[in-house]
Amino acid sequence: MRPIVYWDSDVFLARINEDKSSAEMAGCNDVWAMCEKGLLHIVTSTLTTAEVIFKKGTLKLDPSKRQSVSNFFRQDFISQKPLTREIAELARDVVWDSNILPKDAVHVATCAFYQIRSLHSFDGNLVGKGKIIVNGFEITVSNPKAAIQGELTYENPEKR
Repeated sequence: MRPIVYWDSDVFLARINEDKSSAEMAGCNDVWAMCEKGLLHIVTSTLTTAEVIFKKGTLKLDPSKRQSVSNFFRQDFISQKPLTREIAELARDVVWDSNILPKDAVHVATCAFYQIRSLHSFDGNLVGKGKIIVNGFEITVSNPKAAIQGELTYENPEKR
């Protein structure tokens, strides 16, 4: 099995818009290149599909990017996990226990549910936490970087 990493919506949005600093984009591009080579796999929530269109504090994506956005989520190396009631309830606990905003808590809860230890984000509040523990499961949060692959876990086939 390939190692996996979770991308929250702002990483996809940065990749789509190339709107981060060159150092941040280098990390995104390195992870993306590893995925294209089959060395890494990205997981995200189905929430990301809608969230990348209009992230709080940014302009809504131009409709001309509709196909580009759809194509991003159709890559063989990206899996989207459904936002189920169980994950939503876990996210609610993450909001209470870790002081994380609800949409971000969905991403954290999805990581915990699928036992993904590495979450990539550009969200300063999430990255600033460094590590988040959900029901005893530790998730490391960082900006995207391919060098993290040594710390990545492998996808649990029982939870696909």
